[in-house]
Amino acid sequence: MAADQETFRGSIALPDLAATDALGAAIAAGLTTGDAVALWGDLGAGKTTLARAVLRGLGVEEDVPSPTFTLVQTYDTPRLTVSHFDLYRLRNARELDEIGFEAALEDGAVLVEWPERAPEALPADALHVRLTNSDKGRVARLTGPARWKNLEQVHV
Repeated sequence: MAADQETFRGSIALPDLAATDALGAAIAAGLTTGDAVALWGDLGAGKTTLARAVLRGLGVEEDVPSPTFTLVQTYDTPRLTVSHFDLYRLRNARELDEIGFEAALEDGAVLVEWPERAPEALPADALHVRLTNSDKGRVARLTGPARWKNLEQVHV
């Protein structure tokens, strides 16, 4: 099995906002055109907070609102275009065509909140970040291609 087909699994404690920012910056550093980052978690788990950290890591200085009502916000960063999708209000996966999901993957990278609304639309090599709350803050459980293994080295 080739290294890029191997699966990476890891877990990172996110006790505070600085830790979330560090993880976001590490994800940002590895993003390339065609990448998808699926952000899983209940309401309040920190999906939007991590998406903001990724975008800040890519140089976005403007306000990053949650795209809950617009469904997608697109940012032209110095390195690549990133589209931040919130699929919470999606009624079915076919609606992704209407909001430009495939085009966004072709033109840049995507951050996807509520990916369980259309899991079949995610590329097979997506990075999955499952956020949960614990008594010591948040925990990020990561699954994706082996090229993301460096995320284990994030210093929080």
